[in-house]
Amino acid sequence: MKNENKHTVLILGASGFLGNAIYKELCAYFRTFGTYRTAKREFEKNQHFFQYDVEEDDVVEIIEAVKPTIIVSALRGDFHAQVTAHKHISEYLQTNKNCKIIFISSANAFDAYSKFPSYELDKTFSNSIYGHFKIKVENMLLRLPKQQVVILRLPIVLGVQCPRIKEIQQHILEGTSVEIFPNVIMNVTTDSKITQQVHYIINRNKYGIFHLGSTDLVHHDEFIKDIVKLHTQKRVNFKHVFTTNEDRYLAVLPKYNLLPKHLQISSTQVLQELEKQHNS
Repeated sequence: MKNENKHTVLILGASGFLGNAIYKELCAYFRTFGTYRTAKREFEKNQHFFQYDVEEDDVVEIIEAVKPTIIVSALRGDFHAQVTAHKHISEYLQTNKNCKIIFISSANAFDAYSKFPSYELDKTFSNSIYGHFKIKVENMLLRLPKQQVVILRLPIVLGVQCPRIKEIQQHILEGTSVEIFPNVIMNVTTDSKITQQVHYIINRNKYGIFHLGSTDLVHHDEFIKDIVKLHTQKRVNFKHVFTTNEDRYLAVLPKYNLLPKHLQISSTQVLQELEKQHNS
């Protein structure tokens, strides 16, 4: 069933790997608009796409042109410029109560904790610049009325078009070493599962913090080796990177905002999906 009148969606960063997957999922069901930074013919010709550079352009101009009821933030680029953009979005949301933001955050909001996986209500704490940036935007948005905010904390997101898989393919092609982190315990997901989850969250009018990783945990080194096996039977060199001598968790697990079973995914299902995509 189509819901054209239900929502107008604006995806910031709709030309990126994840933003574009979300655009493709939603555009058949909602009035969906997106932004792109670098001119590509497919985006220039699409009337629903706006050129937007987070470092130079005013995001509010696009928001006021589209008048969205849902803003999905999948932006990449300069962190300082992104913080400013989200500050302007927050100000817009304060005066437009019928609009909601879905902010794509990261497991890196917890990368200073290493002993345990992280749950939705755990205190964020990061040692990385990337993690600090995500926390800063999260905290800004969490000061808004709670019904207007969805924060999606994601682990590694994989898919046939994702930069990580392309990088692995490049290493295989060139015979260079693939980096693996033997002591990192993480969870994983796919772009197609995230897009289904976002669709569900919009349809059911959900709000709050969601941890959208696989239901189980994997070691980084073993999982990357499994991905490499999907792409080649040849011997591949691996570069072992030890950031610590003990196991270190970088995983986001749900405890409070659980999605229905059909919207959950295991690491085995992630591999199966990658294999299917690779062979198709």
